[in-house]
Amino acid sequence: MRHHQHRGWVWTMVILGTVLTTLSIFAIWIQRQALSTDNWTTTSSKLLADPAIQTALSGFMVDQLYATVDVPTEIKGQLPPQLQGLAAPIAGGLRRVADDAALKVLQRPAVQSVWKEANRRAHKRFLQIIKGGGPAVSTDNGEVKLDVGGLLQQLEDRIGIGGRLAAKVPPGTAQIQVMNSKQLSFAQDVANLLRPLAIILTAIGLGLFAAAIWLAGGWRREVLRATGIGLVIAGIGALLLRRIAGDAIVGSLAKTEEVRPAVESVWRIGTGLMVTVATAAIFYGVVVFLGALLAGPTHAATSVRRRLSPYLADWRVAYSGLGLIVLILLAWAPTQALRQWTTALLLIALLGFGVEVLRRQTAREFPDAALLPDLPTPGPDGDGLGPPPPLPSAPLPPVAAK
Repeated sequence: MRHHQHRGWVWTMVILGTVLTTLSIFAIWIQRQALSTDNWTTTSSKLLADPAIQTALSGFMVDQLYATVDVPTEIKGQLPPQLQGLAAPIAGGLRRVADDAALKVLQRPAVQSVWKEANRRAHKRFLQIIKGGGPAVSTDNGEVKLDVGGLLQQLEDRIGIGGRLAAKVPPGTAQIQVMNSKQLSFAQDVANLLRPLAIILTAIGLGLFAAAIWLAGGWRREVLRATGIGLVIAGIGALLLRRIAGDAIVGSLAKTEEVRPAVESVWRIGTGLMVTVATAAIFYGVVVFLGALLAGPTHAATSVRRRLSPYLADWRVAYSGLGLIVLILLAWAPTQALRQWTTALLLIALLGFGVEVLRRQTAREFPDAALLPDLPTPGPDGDGLGPPPPLPSAPLPPVAAK
């Protein structure tokens, strides 16, 4: 009975570790993406460089320009009296020109560079959303809005109006609603809850895995294999939840099919870091799972260990191979943890521990394994047989007396 209870506690810790690891993926994403100015700046640059977002944003800019300003009247005031009747056709033709010009404005490297730096400054103020907003991003009436008036100025300079219409656009008109009151409240609650828990959830999840492996005793390899599977499940689960949430969010924000590609691009780019973290969890899980299989009692695993035993028997060869693998991983850097020296050192230490455990296991299983056989000491003539034995001496003949 006690044995079954013991196994039950171990498996409970593995399951809880899997759940907490899944939650930690979302917490890490929120902390690094939404609440990190550097990551947000990088993401905003990717957003503006996306063709679907450029098309939607350029259309929004032109729509706002023509919705808030009587363009024909403004053009009529700039024409001589004999040509003022052409103001309406000119305004219609100018709109088609403005559509193309707006798209070209958003594609200009200089504009994208300005956008990047503006987002870096704006994100610091955006973090004030948790406390009620700020001058760059407003939260009036529980709504988060992003002002693109600066881009309208760029558009007007591009189409040759010289900014005269910019002064006509009422302040705060050229704004994009990012969140409504319910979404804002949810974002605030999630950010306040998960922002400090990114490290805590990760530590507790990994701690539960480690405790389960330690308490397993004689069946640790089984629990180690389950830990690898748990990490893979956590990563795949986070990706599935991202997809489900993305369908719901895109469906609620995309009011028309015209803007749906842009909203999908925003979600895809904005959650790119979540995909990176989830993929890292899957990668680590596969490594742990393969390590558990390699140390297992199956015929294939035993055969592999037998082939590796001569190399593992010599610690210099074993750790030289480990060093080469570490250099490859650091150069490749498939996960974010391998790009930061603190977590990279932790992963290297875990790899070293795994190699030492495998060395000791193969030493017990194959005590006679050696990379090279012991050779006899070479002799003086280099034949490897050592010095020849001394020849028997013959007795000397007697010396006759004179």
